[in-house]
Amino acid sequence: MSLAAEVVEPRSGERARRLSGTARALGIAGVALLGVVVLAALGASVLAQHPPERIVAAPFLRPSGQHWLGTDDIGRDLFAQLVHGARVSLSVGLGAAVLALGAGTAVALVAGYRGGWWDMVLMRLVDLTLTLPLLVLVLVLTAFLGRGLAVSTVLIASVLWARPARLLRSQVLKVRRFGHVVAAEAMGASALRVSLTHVLARLVPLLSSQLVRAATVAVVVQAGIAFLGLGDPDRVSWGTMLFFANASNAVLTEAWKWWVLPPGLALAALVLGLALAGYAVEEWAEPRLARNAPHRSRRRRRPVEEPRPQAAGTALEIRSLRVRFGGTRPVEAVGGVDLTVRRGRILGLAGESGSGKSTLALAVMGLVPEAGRITEGEIMFGGRDLRRIGRANQARVRGRELALVPQSAMNALNPVRTVLAQVEEAARLTCPPAEARRRAGDLLERVGIDPRRHEAFPHHFSGGMRQRVLIAMALANEPRLIIADEPVTGLDVVNQVVVMELLESLVGELDLDLVVISHELPLLARWADDLAIMYAGRVVERGPVERLVREPQHPYTRLLFSSFPDLEGPRGQVGTVPGEPPDPARLPAGCAFEPRCPCALPRCATERPELDGAEGTCSAACWLAGDVSVRTLFVDPAGVADGDPG
Repeated sequence: MSLAAEVVEPRSGERARRLSGTARALGIAGVALLGVVVLAALGASVLAQHPPERIVAAPFLRPSGQHWLGTDDIGRDLFAQLVHGARVSLSVGLGAAVLALGAGTAVALVAGYRGGWWDMVLMRLVDLTLTLPLLVLVLVLTAFLGRGLAVSTVLIASVLWARPARLLRSQVLKVRRFGHVVAAEAMGASALRVSLTHVLARLVPLLSSQLVRAATVAVVVQAGIAFLGLGDPDRVSWGTMLFFANASNAVLTEAWKWWVLPPGLALAALVLGLALAGYAVEEWAEPRLARNAPHRSRRRRRPVEEPRPQAAGTALEIRSLRVRFGGTRPVEAVGGVDLTVRRGRILGLAGESGSGKSTLALAVMGLVPEAGRITEGEIMFGGRDLRRIGRANQARVRGRELALVPQSAMNALNPVRTVLAQVEEAARLTCPPAEARRRAGDLLERVGIDPRRHEAFPHHFSGGMRQRVLIAMALANEPRLIIADEPVTGLDVVNQVVVMELLESLVGELDLDLVVISHELPLLARWADDLAIMYAGRVVERGPVERLVREPQHPYTRLLFSSFPDLEGPRGQVGTVPGEPPDPARLPAGCAFEPRCPCALPRCATERPELDGAEGTCSAACWLAGDVSVRTLFVDPAGVADGDPG
């Protein structure tokens, strides 16, 4: 099972090339209009010969060489008011947009990343804000709080933040499941660090489009407030020009041509420029937002029970662990797993795709996706039940004492950061920046990456080298136990051996305990000390690897081994596991493997077998475990039809 699904975002140059001709043309036109307004605002003191608020001539003068747009009803220069008014519209528009986007982004990060009651409370506040009439609310608040420019900016921002918050929150829900985000959590990074370093960086394209949109609305709202006479009386803006023109009945005389028309056209140019630029920016960003965000289910509080003490000589002990995913068809992805990682030994966890291996690893790390939850069981590590220590303490355990090497290295690494920076970030959990950088360099060298390539990006490396980077990140804080989830998936045979040799050497040098999850059974048989086989969310066989390889007891284990060629034994036909894995939402009442088993008994369809031995010994969840006659069924497949396995 993939740790997370991620689409690697293209670089900015690729985004620009994807813009259609229409978007590019509209974007250029929008930038040109904005450029005219910005230049007018910046050069207002040079362009205007008179101060905008000073009476400089007789009232109602027509346009002339001295007064390009004439004068208003008390003799102030209208051209000076026009160019100086651009400053007010731009400052309020951009200021309100930045404030609104900052507030909306903070709400989106907290609601989308933290979830739970944070999400519920904040999104209800967003819903309430969106139901209020924007302009009416601003008018009421302006009349009550005052008409200053700063007050108007804050008030406009206070009603604009909700829409970007909702849009950004849906994007956060998607980004937080990306591979490199989950990997950062697994390394023990705090929620604040993950949000600011990994999640926020992925929101930049969407933030740019939302900034343009918010600025457009803010400019219109500010002009509307000023036109209604609630603008700052000490600052000239385009809205106040229209207010005084309307109050002086300029529309009934020829004065409307130079008093009403110029600020109206300027306002239209600014809004149109922002809209056209925003169209191009939105196409460049191409946000693909989740329409229906998953809802974090409310967990019922259970009576607190004291966990049994952890057995001596064990690094990790999993007891009766169950993980359920909700929905219209609830699925128990992990169903009552008992598993022990013994000190000084490598545990291999094997099984077909969908058997629950990766879900089990995520449950141990405290990273089960929000759609799922652990319903039962204990995870004993370092004498503590990781389920009972709280989220904050779980985060402190991750990356420091318990580390994860996630699968799919290209997705687990941040594509826009160097490998040194990513290992350094993991190391900063336990040491200062300078020490973290030194340790990151040492670890990259230790896993076989040349120092000259430490500043390279993940896409500059092969799959095997990227896997080494993930191993270095897992080792950054000297953990006691490492869980390697499919560490060699997608690698060729040579690189598989190299990565496994590296892991084995590190276990010996650093006195680590290691769990290797893989569907490559021969690989685990070669490198692991103990082996556990999972099927349909349960462990069906476990034991020391030498004995389990030599005399597997469960039919599923035998079929798995027979599906791989033996390069040293006699030639023979490679076997297969018949049928398809069961639907986890519709597991049989008895043994889950019964529909595919070549030697099933009648009781297998109704009675579920349990593991029949203690930890550290060979045990199999099969009614035929230990029956020597079962082996002949795999030596002579024809005997399946004729023989009586019972």
